[in-house]
Amino acid sequence: MESPTKTKAVEKYLGDGYLVLSSEGHIRNLSTKGEFGLGVDIETFEPTYKMERGKKKLVKKLKQEAKDADLVILATDPDREGEAIAYHLNEVLKCNEKSRRVRFNEITKDAVLEAFKHQTDLDMNLVRSQETRRILDRFIGFRLSKLLQKKIKSKSAGRVQSVALKLVVEREKEWQDFISEEYWTIEGLYKKAIVKLTKFNDEKIELKLEADVLKVKKALKKDFVVMQIKEIEKNRKSPNPHTTSTMLQEASSKLGFASNKTSLIAQQLYEGIKVKDNITGFITYPRTDSIRLSDKFIQDAFDYITIKFGEKYLGEVKISAKNKKNVQDAHEAIRPTDLIMTPEMAKEYLSRDQLRLYKIIYNRALASLMANAKLLSKTIILNNNNNYEFRMTGSTVQFDGFLKCSALDEDEEIAKLPVLKPNQIINLNELFGIQHFTKPPSRYSEAKLIKTLEEIGVGRPSTYAPIMRTLKERGYIIVENKAIKATEKGILTSDKLQEYFNDIINETYTSTIEESLDVIAHGETDPKPLLKEFWERFEPRIEAAMELMEEIPVEKAGIDCPECGRDLVYRYGKYGKFIACSGFPKCRYIHQTGPKFGPCPECGVGEIILKFNKRYQRFKACTNYPNCQYTDSYKEEKSDQTGQNSDNNEHNGLYRINLLK
Repeated sequence: MESPTKTKAVEKYLGDGYLVLSSEGHIRNLSTKGEFGLGVDIETFEPTYKMERGKKKLVKKLKQEAKDADLVILATDPDREGEAIAYHLNEVLKCNEKSRRVRFNEITKDAVLEAFKHQTDLDMNLVRSQETRRILDRFIGFRLSKLLQKKIKSKSAGRVQSVALKLVVEREKEWQDFISEEYWTIEGLYKKAIVKLTKFNDEKIELKLEADVLKVKKALKKDFVVMQIKEIEKNRKSPNPHTTSTMLQEASSKLGFASNKTSLIAQQLYEGIKVKDNITGFITYPRTDSIRLSDKFIQDAFDYITIKFGEKYLGEVKISAKNKKNVQDAHEAIRPTDLIMTPEMAKEYLSRDQLRLYKIIYNRALASLMANAKLLSKTIILNNNNNYEFRMTGSTVQFDGFLKCSALDEDEEIAKLPVLKPNQIINLNELFGIQHFTKPPSRYSEAKLIKTLEEIGVGRPSTYAPIMRTLKERGYIIVENKAIKATEKGILTSDKLQEYFNDIINETYTSTIEESLDVIAHGETDPKPLLKEFWERFEPRIEAAMELMEEIPVEKAGIDCPECGRDLVYRYGKYGKFIACSGFPKCRYIHQTGPKFGPCPECGVGEIILKFNKRYQRFKACTNYPNCQYTDSYKEEKSDQTGQNSDNNEHNGLYRINLLK
């Protein structure tokens, strides 16, 4: 197997006669021999492999055990990468004819024993697909990264990583170039319901200036007449079970987890947690883009729903949309391995964060097989002075269905309306003209960026979290209040890539490559033509960029390193721009920059500066750390966007005019 944490549980399931060992991930990688150190013959596109560093002792042990065994079972993860690891194990251990492949989607006794009844050969189509992807990534990773390091001092580029960066940079530029415009709305309250002005003389009303609002104020009367009450029944469909992408998105939006954290916790839940005396997997394999569920789980879920909620709560099995881009259906959606292990029962065995992620996986899987919710959407239309139309909108739940297990999204929250009758006259509790300014397109959150990558067919379930991590570590992006901001280095890197490689580093071409890899995985084409076409398109651009791209020198800070005397220079890291010694790695001095808040109130020796924690959140701390461990929270002061500053008229940062006075 790949991971050592799973071996004990599986060995226990199999019983006597089996020895379960771990390869601890890949044992071989592409070598760095040959032209440009690619480890690939660029005439034949045949790869050369070498042993992973530090694996010789482990491989020697595995070889001996394989030699002594009657049968060698390759049980690495059930995906493209796992198939490649199994292939390299088979080659290096020289298992020959006595090796078999098994794949299971969850670490439970039933799943493992069932898998052993269906032993197969290695899927060489999957192996070739993984090898092709690895070679393409090596071409870009080595050649393009070397170019960027030499010319603009950027750390790396990647086939998918650079497309993700392109999306972020494009949004950042839209944000920076945006020119805000003023507009006004008229909103009020009747009891707890929000009332909004929508039309004037049966046409949509637009209020550009304060004068427009004052004109409406002058025309309005005290009484509002209920003109019409519209009611429409709506079905709210139950959600699909989680794929890797939707799990990362929900964990980001609802739990505030970075994608890397979510992936790590999901892996722990998959590999197994100690329950009493056994290691038990809590969820199925967490790297998938399928919404398929096993027949057994579906039947168990239907039984559970019937017993707990009643037959009327039974829903339908979800089927993948045929036109969804690049969907692979090798294994199931992410689901709990055992519905009896409810989140309430799991509290005893899981950490707080493990439980929070398990709960959203559990609830989503169950909700996906429950009935649709039925909502009654209501709109109340009010009239004032015959020509001003106001509206109240809200909903009530007629039948909760899947909502028993899964809440609506934030933008679908239900608002209840008061009971009113046609021709009824009411007076509002309050009514204001509210000044607004148009906002630029919102920056990507991790959840939104992952969703976008999935929609355009770029990347795979196993790549989303590493992409986010790499972009942060390279200093190309920073994440503040869940918003992804492109740094100066990120913008420069993307601009140069688009200047010289825009036909390769783009959404369409990268998506086409992903589709080609899927075709190879299905055994429908040979990988060599794809590699040849890519190399012949790519390498001439590298050579041209090496000659034409301007080399940008390292930006000096204008001060000497106090420890070694060399120049201090500007660098970029996962927390943004900073000043460090040009002698790195021999000298690791880092100059403290950013806001300063005076002497430390605790030790009196250090100075209070701004720092970042592992979640990229800012806080105040003492420069005398670790001798002084003083910290304090930091809140960014928000400027008043409107330029208005009236104590009477300011509410939540918005300038308002009271229309009832």
